[in-house]
Amino acid sequence: MKLFFREYGQGGPPLVILHGLFGSSDNWLTQAKLFSTSYKVYVVDQRNHGLSPQSDAFDYPVMVSDLAEFLDDHKIIDPVLIGHSMGGKTVMNFSLTYPEKLEKLIVVDISPRAYNLEHYTIVEGLKAIPINTLASRKEADEILSRYVPEVDTRQFLLKNLQRKPNGGFSWKINLPVISEKLNNIGLDLQVKGTFEKPTLFIRGARSKYVLDSDWDRITKVFPMAQLETLETGHWVQAEKPQEFVDVTTRWLNA
Repeated sequence: MKLFFREYGQGGPPLVILHGLFGSSDNWLTQAKLFSTSYKVYVVDQRNHGLSPQSDAFDYPVMVSDLAEFLDDHKIIDPVLIGHSMGGKTVMNFSLTYPEKLEKLIVVDISPRAYNLEHYTIVEGLKAIPINTLASRKEADEILSRYVPEVDTRQFLLKNLQRKPNGGFSWKINLPVISEKLNNIGLDLQVKGTFEKPTLFIRGARSKYVLDSDWDRITKVFPMAQLETLETGHWVQAEKPQEFVDVTTRWLNA
C-alpha cells in the first residue's frame, strides 16, 4: 500500500513518525517542524487513516508491511522510527521483523503487551454521528460529548471529519473497518524476539499505558531500552511538544 506522507527538512538523518489510532500526520506537524532542523522528517498516515488508502485489512502485520514498503519506495536507509500508541505498536513489531532496516527506535506511551482498549466508547460515539445528514461540526461535537466528555479528546477525534466538495461531511478514517477490527489494535506484539539497538520509551505520567510493572517485559524485548516520563496524559507529544522534542533530541544525540 502506498501511504500518504508529509516531508520536512532539507537534510540530515531520516526520521519517520507514525501516529496512533484515530490520528494522522496532521497531529505531528509542530513536532516534525522542530525535528526538521536536524533531521529529514517523514510523517506518515497509516492505512485507514488520514489521506492514506483504505482497506478491509487492518492489523499490525499489514501495517508493518506498509512501513517496509514505504521505506523501500523512498530509499530511506537506517532511519529513526517514532511511533505513538498504535503507531508505537507498529514500530515495535517492525523492529522485531526488520531489525536491519532501522537505526534507533522511539516508542511513545505504549508497552509491548496486550491492552483492553478504552476506545470502544469512542467508536460508538463516532458511529452515533449521522455522517450523511450532519449539518455542522458543532452538531457532531454535541453528539460525541455524550460519549467523550473531554473537550480536547473530542477536538482531536473530530479532526477526522472532512467537508465534501458538494456539501456535507465524510470521515477521513475508515470507521467501519476500525470498528470491526478494533480488537486487533489491542493485541500483544505479533513478532517474537528481541531488538538489540538503542530504544527510547517515553510515557505520560498521567497515562496508564506504560506502567512501572511493564519495565521487565520492555527490557526483555528491548534490552537497550531507556525510559523518560513527561508530565502529560496519553498524548505526550501534543501536550508538551517542545519538551517532547527536547527529550528525544537529547537522547538521539547522546
